[in-house]
Amino acid sequence: MKIRTMTTAALAAILVFSVAQARDTRLKLPLKDALETVDARDKLGTDVKFFFGSQATPAVVQKLGTYTSNKKTNFANKSDKEGCEWAFLSAMISLKERALAEGGNAVINIESYYKKNQFSSETEYECGAGAIIGGVALRGTVVKL
Repeated sequence: MKIRTMTTAALAAILVFSVAQARDTRLKLPLKDALETVDARDKLGTDVKFFFGSQATPAVVQKLGTYTSNKKTNFANKSDKEGCEWAFLSAMISLKERALAEGGNAVINIESYYKKNQFSSETEYECGAGAIIGGVALRGTVVKL
């Protein structure tokens, strides 16, 4: 009886884990919504400027390198949009910190790079939403303007 119960519990756990891992919905969400949250305004500040896709930029004085930020977050008790905005903000903070560390004051040509698939847009970013975890990967070039 004990072996039967343990086997049933193990099979149930495997089933739940495989179903939870199976979902990988790719969402394209508005940059505007993510950038206008109170957290985004507070944490991104104005020290570093961000330019998405092929947005026009002021004259670039120096390119300091292209960097990728891949951030995941727990989607438990969050809507896909909330989870994606949280992961997006984490990735943006990482790009900001990299820019400052490299001596830059802007990140240009920012594109989504989820699972190494490029998605470039001036108005949207891509997020991978799973049942438990989701993430945003961004890639951009750090520059001095």
